[in-house]
Amino acid sequence: MATYVLIHGAGDSAFYWHLVAPELEAGGNEVVAVDLPCEDESAGLSEYADAVVEAIGDRTGLIVVAHSLGGFTAPLVCDRLPVELMVLVAAMVPLPGEKGDDWTANTGYPGSAVPGDEGDDDVAVFYHDVPPALAAEALARGRAQAEAPGREPLPLDSWPEVPTRFLLCREDRMFPAAWMRGVVRERLGIAPDELDGGHCPALSRPARAGRAAGGLPGRAGDPVKRYGPPQGPPT
Repeated sequence: MATYVLIHGAGDSAFYWHLVAPELEAGGNEVVAVDLPCEDESAGLSEYADAVVEAIGDRTGLIVVAHSLGGFTAPLVCDRLPVELMVLVAAMVPLPGEKGDDWTANTGYPGSAVPGDEGDDDVAVFYHDVPPALAAEALARGRAQAEAPGREPLPLDSWPEVPTRFLLCREDRMFPAAWMRGVVRERLGIAPDELDGGHCPALSRPARAGRAAGGLPGRAGDPVKRYGPPQGPPT
């Protein structure tokens, strides 16, 4: 039995994973979905990792799955605990020492791929393929995102020695697929696994997202995915 540790993105909550959790549990796995302290301006990345590590407790067989901004927290958890696999879902891939506030400039982020003048519409950017009632509930459950984590350099010297896979969403309007493929290749040295749909597959395609996460177990002999050069953010 594996323990799936589910980390949400910016201004979100464990609710994001509520449809995926039963898919994983149906396979006999345990699920730990964490609420990060995203509204707390005194909480930085280390405190985010603290929240996840505390929620995990003494569980083993860990598979860490992180969405969007959760990509800054997941490697910190993997650096602290014995993790079998890290799965990044439409996630930011940071360099050691990189600030979240610098990530878009450092990666050449092209901006969201939203048609017309809908760039400020959260439904159009994040939930365009989520059922309307569910999108409305997700927005209602959203929380403020503090700025503190974005100002803090990722406190790692190198990427953790953990097999890493990336799930890319082909119709992602927040992180356009053509650009994100390049980020994943450059920073992780791997080709992403790909899924139809937008930025929030745990809501739009929970069964498929659950199978994608649950169907990627760590296997003996899998290469450890490490950053190629550079080993830190641009200077």
